[in-house]
Amino acid sequence: SFDQFSITSFLGIPLIALALTLPWILYPTPQNRCMNNRLLTLQSWFIRQFTHQLFLPINQGGHKWALLLASVLIFLITLNLLGILPYTFTPTTQLSMNMGFAIPLWLATILIGTRYQPTHTLAHLLPVGTPTPLIPILIMIETISLFIRPIALGVRLTANLTAGHLLIQLISTAAFHMFFMMPTVATLTMILLLLLSVLELAVAVIQAYVFVLLVSLYLQDP
Repeated sequence: SFDQFSITSFLGIPLIALALTLPWILYPTPQNRCMNNRLLTLQSWFIRQFTHQLFLPINQGGHKWALLLASVLIFLITLNLLGILPYTFTPTTQLSMNMGFAIPLWLATILIGTRYQPTHTLAHLLPVGTPTPLIPILIMIETISLFIRPIALGVRLTANLTAGHLLIQLISTAAFHMFFMMPTVATLTMILLLLLSVLELAVAVIQAYVFVLLVSLYLQDP
C-alpha cells in the first residue's frame, strides 16, 4: 500500500517534476484588457478574500507577504486535490518536499523579526515575571519550540495527507476483494469509501490553509 507514495519515473524522468509544474498550467493568466471572464473574476475574488482574512491581524509591513503566501496556498491546494485523483502522485506526501517549503518560510520569519524587531523577537524567549532559577530552563524550552516549528509544519501536512490516502487505499482494496464474497458488506464499504473521499477533499483544502495560516502566525509572532 505504501508503493503509492514512492516517487515514480517514466523514461528515467521523475514524475514529481511534472506534478509540481502542472498546477501553474491549470490557472488562467489575467490579460491586459478591460473585461475578464468569470473564472478570472472568481480567482481574483478568492485571492482577495484569503489575503484579507489572513493579513487582518498583521501590521502593514507584513502585507508584503500576501502574494507569496497566496501563491503557496493555491499551489498546495492544487497539489493536494490533484493527488486524490486515481493513478496520480501527490508530492505533498513527501516529507522532504514539505520541509523544503517549511524551513525557508520559517527561517524568513525569524530573520525578518530579528532584523526589524530584535528586542521583541528575543523577548519571546523569556516570559515576563519568570523566576530567576527558571530562566535558563525556559530559554532552552522556548528555543527548542522555536526550532520545532518547521518540523511541525512539514510533518503535519505529510502525516494528514499520507494517512488519508493510505486509508482510502486500504478500504478500496478491501471492498474490491469482498465484492464477490460479501456483496452487501462490499457495498457498505464503498459508501464509506465515498464519504471518506469527500472528507479527504476537505482535508486537502484545510491542511493547505493551516500550513499558510501557521506561517502567517510565525510572521506575526517570530
